[in-house]
Amino acid sequence: MNQLIMLGSGTSNGVPSLGVDYSPDFLANPKNHRTRSSIVIQSGDEALLVDCSPEMRLQLLREQIKRVDQVLITHTHADHIMGMDDLRAFCLKSGRAMPILARPEHQADIRRIFPYAFEDFPPGIEVPRYELYDVPPQIRCGELEIDTFEVLHGKTTVVGLRVRDVAYLTDVSEIPPTAWERLQGLRVLILDAVRRKPHRNHFHFDKAVEVALELGAEKTYFTHLSHDYDHDLTEAELPSQIRLAYDGLRIPLELSA
Repeated sequence: MNQLIMLGSGTSNGVPSLGVDYSPDFLANPKNHRTRSSIVIQSGDEALLVDCSPEMRLQLLREQIKRVDQVLITHTHADHIMGMDDLRAFCLKSGRAMPILARPEHQADIRRIFPYAFEDFPPGIEVPRYELYDVPPQIRCGELEIDTFEVLHGKTTVVGLRVRDVAYLTDVSEIPPTAWERLQGLRVLILDAVRRKPHRNHFHFDKAVEVALELGAEKTYFTHLSHDYDHDLTEAELPSQIRLAYDGLRIPLELSA
């Protein structure tokens, strides 16, 4: 099976956020419980993990994902990389370093934050091991070819991706023309819509709706969501072709007949 699984659909604080009082009705809806943003793309037995959120271990256990073959890091903000240490389990299982695809400046961050993953230790000391590679124009995962491109998250360059007729854009405030061209003819678009009021580094609700309608995907899912959004109440005010993503959402990646 070829599919994309939404591991986490929440913004950097997660939802519920610490120190905030929520109504019982809000908390009663499981779709209002959002771990930090990440996806996994599966093709047959192979899996590409996109970002390593702080809840990565729990996300993969929840979805019963027991194999990760390579990791794409879209950018190195904390909510996208602080689960990387837990990659050690896959390194121990496979006996090899985990291939990490990242932009050069993000590779430098990974080396700085996780220096022990590149150091020598005596036998019996178990640490994660990473092999860093530049993000290629295409990534192979099983029978899937995944195209990569660049968008902007404030001043930070972030990797976007398209696999068949599905695209994923986390943390975006501007889509350059070259990336815009890659987002035509989509069946599904997954798009950042962090909060209700404007944000200098993210699309907010109104901007995300505008972009979604202009790109015209058959279905758009908003992700990287804060607690501004009550899932059911927000969907009631959206056009039918725009929905909110949620943890555990699965999107098939099979070609149309």
